Amino acid sequence: MPPSRDPQLLKGVLPLLVLRLLTEQESYGWELVTRLQAAGLTDITTGTVYPVLSRLEREGLISARLVASTAGPARKYYRPTTNGAAALAAAVAGWDDLARTVSAVLGRQGPLGTGTSLPGSRPNPPEPVDKES
Repeated sequence: MPPSRDPQLLKGVLPLLVLRLLTEQESYGWELVTRLQAAGLTDITTGTVYPVLSRLEREGLISARLVASTAGPARKYYRPTTNGAAALAAAVAGWDDLARTVSAVLGRQGPLGTGTSLPGSRPNPPEPVDKES
């Protein structure tokens, strides 16, 4: 079973992932879901991806076209627009910067120099200062 993910973290990064996947290959919604699941986001559903697609389309970052299907109704295929490609480049740069900062903070030594402190632990109080020395 994969580790539990913070839904807020996923919400923030999902548009970036969708844009990136669409730069690789024009896709319809269900296909994007399966590609995200294959990438390791096994708990992703269409109910998560379709709102992202709608928002990206509304913002002009992706465009859509209907393609007839032999197996049912027409499918809506998505691809990034020029603005979407620029937004993806900016988002990747922002993500890289944020990831460096988060890694640096998480990699700090704990209060006793023994690695990171445990959740809920408190650093030792400062040593008292002898004012009469």
